[in-house]
Amino acid sequence: MTDYRINSHPILHDNSLPTLTFYWNDQPFLAKPGEMIASALYAHGIRIFGHHPKDNAPQGIFCANGQCAQCMVIADGLPVKACMTAVRSDMRIKPADGLPVLPEVPMQAYASAPLPEYTVEVLIIGGGPAGLSAAKELGEQGVKVLLIDDKSKLGGKLVLQTHRFFGSKEAVFAGTRGIDIAKKLEEQVHALPSVTVWLSSTAIGIFEDHSVGVLREGSEYVLVHPQVLLVATGAREKSLAFPGNTLPGVYGAGAFQTLVNRDLVKPCQNLFIVGGGNVGLIAGYHAIQAGVHVAGLVEAAPQCGGYKVHQDKLARSGVPIYTSHTVVEALGVDHIEKVVIAQLDEQFQPIPGTEKIFSCDTLLIAVGLDPVNEFTRKAQEVGLPVYAAGDAHEIAEASAAIFSGKIVGNQIAERLGKPIESIPQEWYRIEDILKSKPGKTFAEVPYSETKGVFPVLHCTQEIPCDPCANICPRNLIHVNPDDIRSLPRFLQDEQKGCTGCLRCVAVCPGLAITLVDFRKSQELAQVSLPYELQPDNLKIGDLVEVSDTEGETLGCFPVLKVRQLPSFSGTTIVTIEVPTELATQVAGLRLIAQSEPEPFDQVGEFSEHLDDESYICRCERVKVGEIRSLIRMGVRDINQIKALTRASMGSCGGKTCLSLIKRLYQAEGIPLSEVTEPPVRPVFVEVPLSVLANIRLEDKEGERR
Repeated sequence: MTDYRINSHPILHDNSLPTLTFYWNDQPFLAKPGEMIASALYAHGIRIFGHHPKDNAPQGIFCANGQCAQCMVIADGLPVKACMTAVRSDMRIKPADGLPVLPEVPMQAYASAPLPEYTVEVLIIGGGPAGLSAAKELGEQGVKVLLIDDKSKLGGKLVLQTHRFFGSKEAVFAGTRGIDIAKKLEEQVHALPSVTVWLSSTAIGIFEDHSVGVLREGSEYVLVHPQVLLVATGAREKSLAFPGNTLPGVYGAGAFQTLVNRDLVKPCQNLFIVGGGNVGLIAGYHAIQAGVHVAGLVEAAPQCGGYKVHQDKLARSGVPIYTSHTVVEALGVDHIEKVVIAQLDEQFQPIPGTEKIFSCDTLLIAVGLDPVNEFTRKAQEVGLPVYAAGDAHEIAEASAAIFSGKIVGNQIAERLGKPIESIPQEWYRIEDILKSKPGKTFAEVPYSETKGVFPVLHCTQEIPCDPCANICPRNLIHVNPDDIRSLPRFLQDEQKGCTGCLRCVAVCPGLAITLVDFRKSQELAQVSLPYELQPDNLKIGDLVEVSDTEGETLGCFPVLKVRQLPSFSGTTIVTIEVPTELATQVAGLRLIAQSEPEPFDQVGEFSEHLDDESYICRCERVKVGEIRSLIRMGVRDINQIKALTRASMGSCGGKTCLSLIKRLYQAEGIPLSEVTEPPVRPVFVEVPLSVLANIRLEDKEGERR
């Protein structure tokens, strides 16, 4: 039996063992306690979860966040989302082929009882960085808070982030890994007696009486009456329409990180990424940490939009990055096998004859995020006082979300009349800095120094980050405290020079600092580099290929030392010996071989970027051509498109395809001001009518259904 679990990881450690037996198509498999069905199936190499009732197309995971139904399976006779349903002992799971038929199970019904009701000062929807930060601020003021989250643990996307965070060390834990920040915030919130946390609980509606319907732990419907609502629901990933975009193996970066970093499942062998923002760049590096080969990355813009230090990490790892390129087709029968990319012209149209093809078994779509703001809009509609924080308010980095939650928490406390000091204007300035996009990029300044020991700062882009300046015991690294987006500078001091402690090398979130030591030789320098892959792969005396900041090979040189500093777990310091003239250029170790595209002998016709045969609505299998023809017939109301095609009427409620439909209008030259948008429902989960009515239905074993 093939096992796709990650048993060795440089950052993550999980000692739990698969002990639960479940059945897939009557074949027994093992799962970990609390593991989602999707992860348990992926751990055994099962990628196809069913077939669509419309055209029998294979279905697999897509969002891994409960917002679509691509991963639907039949578990113990009931259709469930595999990404949101935990495996139970002896659970019998089958593919969801066609329209599921609900079983006829004899049950005894009890009379309906009044719905449980819960009154709080503040209800927070979302237990990610913004929600936790706000809950901490409110709880410290004694505000009665109920925080709900639809996952089984707090932290949101923080629990998927193995890298150290950028931003301000003083304000938002910069230099600490996302997974560890989640633990810190969780501990702080749980220590506050006025804060109550409901996990595995989902808000499903907001009503005119200002109540919020909450499905608690999947089985109890509760009406919550808050004085104030805080929406900290994060963001959802955007998608793309291209031929083959619905093949199993084509899914979002968040789903990949969920499988790899939360559940320690290796979902693929050969990965290709679409999107050069931070999400795509970080997911690529997480893949390399998990032992997945990254075949390449495309970005439609002339430059990647994410932090250059993230891009540099991939380049130094041998990942080819194609800017001004996009995906034009995914190839495969029941699962993606290859991806075709092409260069884009100035109008962002694929150029025929520039196609390249790569083998891959997974294609990650990381082309941006949309705020999950349906609850905010509904609360505003019914007049419930509402605030939004984090990505639910504005898309930015997680460090900005933490500080956003801090500010909003205090704003709400102030609104409730709590005796707090006025929010300093400085906080808003810090928030703006943390939310800022990458600034100017500068050429790396060559070092001429050939004596002593000193750090080389390979950080050349203005981004908010200051851990290196805060950790130097002799204050020799300077970042402008008034604007931490300034480039760090090393200030040599003859009286108190660098001691070579390596703390700046270990703490840098971008792995962009090396230490050069000339104290033992003027002809050969010792260069110490950060390394966050499997340290067992490196041994003293090994020859390793090293590269400069942007991945250009400098040669092969011997390893002198391999060590970890106390308090910097997961970051290994590798010391190599190189000629003096190369010492300050060395920035990374070559980790994987660069991928070469296969010959492509088919010239595609790409007159229209959004191909008519591409699927624009995954849930209902509606093609671009169907919607384009209606637009050209004069349809300007998306509600009419829904009625005629069922587009946006699937499980996600239009949350994935609506932006693509609007993009199609723009491609046809129709201003969005002329287009009527449909209502977007905030419900994310399916709820049995018996639960909504608080009717207790029990099976013969007495278990509530």
